[in-house]
Amino acid sequence: MWYAIEGHDGDNVLHKRLDARAEHLARLMQLRDAGRLLLAGPCPAIDAEDPGPAGFSGSIVIAEFDSLEDARQWANADPYLAAGVYARLDVRPFKPVLP
Repeated sequence: MWYAIEGHDGDNVLHKRLDARAEHLARLMQLRDAGRLLLAGPCPAIDAEDPGPAGFSGSIVIAEFDSLEDARQWANADPYLAAGVYARLDVRPFKPVLP
């Protein structure tokens, strides 16, 4: 089943995000290579493609896991969480409908 994972950034964590980005992306690429990633990306903190020093408000990942617990375990091992980027994580089932 598909699951939506939303990480919510803490305050003033852009430097932490940049430091942990390579590890974070490596995990996403593993999901992609296994055919289990629907989409992933950051949410700019302002209405701009490149938010610059404003940074990001969080990230969204939609990926396939065997269970909600598996999705939560994967999310809880995210380098952004370990680095203190995410202040909160939400993990919930997701049902793709369109396109």
